[in-house]
Amino acid sequence: MSVNALYDYKFEPKDKVENFNGMQLLYVYWPDHLMFCAPLALSVQPDMTFRALIEEILKPATAAHPDSSKADFLNAEWLLNDEPFTPDADASLIDNGIDHKSMLTVTTPDLKGMAGVGY
Repeated sequence: MSVNALYDYKFEPKDKVENFNGMQLLYVYWPDHLMFCAPLALSVQPDMTFRALIEEILKPATAAHPDSSKADFLNAEWLLNDEPFTPDADASLIDNGIDHKSMLTVTTPDLKGMAGVGY
């Protein structure tokens, strides 16, 4: 929903990367898995590898979903900010082009949520 301000206003955003003590925000969306009603908002180290993101953060964050144990996130289909993306598992997030407030979308084609109904 767009907003039209009645006057010109200036403000200092609170979610600048400088305010995250060396960390950065990363959003991860797993379509068809509606146990997660919105993209996960994660605080991550920019120098961690993509593999570490998957193993140490994404897998534990999605573990409650029955499809999580079957998901091969490293070989899934990825979008970075709505553009096709092939991650280098052993490169850092920054080296993969993943910066503050980036949005990753991971699609696992053979997994469509609980009982195939998108849960």
